[in-house]
Amino acid sequence: MMNLQEIINSIESLPTEERDYLFEVIRKKNEESRRDHFWEGLQKFRKVIQNEGIIFTDDDFADLRERSVVREIYP
Repeated sequence: MMNLQEIINSIESLPTEERDYLFEVIRKKNEESRRDHFWEGLQKFRKVIQNEGIIFTDDDFADLRERSVVREIYP
């Protein structure tokens, strides 16, 4: 098994085109992983809400907007 430094050295020895391809594959895998973790988290959140019998209405979100004088409020 290669250690981290050996992996880095082997990546650095790749031609630029292959290195770019490798980084693109890694980037896509990271995006998929984040998407999967988000979806799993959302499903867990929904399950807790359902199990606890929590119900949200529009009134729960009515006063969430910041109305300080620091920012303009548009109609």
